[in-house]
Amino acid sequence: MTDVVTFRPEIINAERRTDLPQVEKTLSWFERVYRIGFVRKAFILISLAVAWEIYGRWLENPLLFPTFLETLSAFFANMADGTIPARALASIQTLLIGYSIGIVLAALLTTLAIGSRIGSDLLETLTSMFNPLPAIALLPLALIWFGLGQGSVIFVLVHSVLWAIALNTHAGFRSVSNTLRMVGMNYGLRGLKLVRLVLIPAAFPAILTGLKVGWAFAWRTLIAAELVFGVSSGSGGLGWFIFENRNQLETANVFAGLFTVILIGLFVENMIFATIERKTIRRWGMQH
Repeated sequence: MTDVVTFRPEIINAERRTDLPQVEKTLSWFERVYRIGFVRKAFILISLAVAWEIYGRWLENPLLFPTFLETLSAFFANMADGTIPARALASIQTLLIGYSIGIVLAALLTTLAIGSRIGSDLLETLTSMFNPLPAIALLPLALIWFGLGQGSVIFVLVHSVLWAIALNTHAGFRSVSNTLRMVGMNYGLRGLKLVRLVLIPAAFPAILTGLKVGWAFAWRTLIAAELVFGVSSGSGGLGWFIFENRNQLETANVFAGLFTVILIGLFVENMIFATIERKTIRRWGMQH
C-alpha cells in the first residue's frame, strides 16, 4: 500500500468575501466635526444667541428685553471704558477669598469626619442644620456681626460654599471600597498618607463635583449679596453694577452684567474645571 502525502500550502489565496461586516468605517466630515466637544458646545451657544436675538426683535421692547446685539454693544462699551473689568475684578477677588476659606473649612470638617465617629456625626448634624439655610437669610446677621463691607459678603460666601463641598467630599470618601482601603493599609499607609494617596484619588470625582457646585453657589450668593451690601457700603462689584443700572433703567447694561457672569462661568467650567478633570479623573480611567 502506497502512502499518499498531501502538501498544504503555507498561504491560501481565497477570494475576498464581501458579506463580512465592515470593521473599520471612514467617518464623514460631519461625524468628525461632531466628535469635537468644543464645536458641539459652540453650536449650542450660537443657537441660544440666535433665539435670544429673534425673541428680542419680536418683542421690540429694549427696556424690557434687549436683543443679543444690543447686549453685546453695551458689553463692549463697558469693557472699553473699563467699568466691567473693574467690577468683575472686585467680585472675583471677594469670591476667591470666600471660596478658599470654604474649601479649607470643608477639608478640616471632612478630615475630622473620616477620622472618628463623633466627627462624622458632627458633620452630618451641621450639614442637616445649616445646608438648607439660604445664605441670603444670613445677610441681616452678617450685617450685625461684621458691619458693612467685604467681611459680611465673605461670611455668606463661606456659608454657601462650605456645606456643598463638605457633603460631596464626605460622600466620596464613604464610597471608597474597603478593599481599596485595606490595600493601602497593607502597603503601610496610615493617617494622612492614606487620605492623600488612596482616599482623595478614589473620591476625587465626588470632590470635584462638590467644588463645581460650591463655585456655582458662591457666584449666586455673591451677586445677591452685592445687590444689598454694594448699595449700603458703596463697594463696586458686578452685583452692584447690575443694581445700579437697573435703577437707571439701563436694561442693556443689566444684561451686559449678567452676560459677564455667564462668560466667567463658562471660562471657569470649560477651562479650569475641565482641565483638572482631564488631567485627573479621565486620565485615571474613572470617567469616560
